Amino acid sequence: MKERTSHRPVALITGVSRKIGIGAAIARELAESGWDIAITYWQPYDKSMEWGSDPDDLKSIVATIKKTGAQVVSYEADLSDIETPKKIFNQIENSMERVSALIVNHCHCIESNILSTTVDSFDLHLAVNARATWLLIKEFVSRFKNEPGTGRIISITSDHTAGNLPYGASKGAMDRIVLASAWEFKSKGITANVINPGVTDTGWMTEDLKSDVNRKTLLNRVGLPQDCAHLVSFLCSKEGGWINSQLLYSNGGLE
Repeated sequence: MKERTSHRPVALITGVSRKIGIGAAIARELAESGWDIAITYWQPYDKSMEWGSDPDDLKSIVATIKKTGAQVVSYEADLSDIETPKKIFNQIENSMERVSALIVNHCHCIESNILSTTVDSFDLHLAVNARATWLLIKEFVSRFKNEPGTGRIISITSDHTAGNLPYGASKGAMDRIVLASAWEFKSKGITANVINPGVTDTGWMTEDLKSDVNRKTLLNRVGLPQDCAHLVSFLCSKEGGWINSQLLYSNGGLE
């Protein structure tokens, strides 16, 4: 492990590649709250989406984090590969302290329903969304040496299942894995929670959809990435340590 140059705890956040994304908001919020940041991204997935991939986004995210005084490292990581979680933690420990908070924010999402989903697609969703979560948690916990009560596992989920079978099913599996962690690792004092941020505007929503969501939300607006980031920051704080083994809805009271 590299000689310690920072007294800030380290948070690993997966799936951080777009300035407008939830992952970027979480990274900025935690950096401002006193954390050093490690992020992963996978641009081949972004390129396959309608929003595309902009390498300048990643540069901007890293630059913004550095302005807070935090150390930051980034790794391109194919989480469908079972060796990737171990490689990520090895790389982090070669340049920073051990990870104190694992934020599982990445996802693979290609919409299809029960009849149209292929076996290959189903398996890939499970590999990235569920299996990688398990392997990341396994690496995190096996290396965790910090004071009991300081460890955090947080994942970002969705309740979108109908018409989106492989994504919804794999997210459901992810939820159970994370919530089980709170019980299995209680002796280490690691808390584990799941956040469902509801419909969040990360650049994919049409104006008609925004208007529809506004009407169905108590505060008459769509969710923003920073809404989720604020909750993650609280859960990672000392004050948030009493919240454990919960699936938390942070969706503005969406119907």
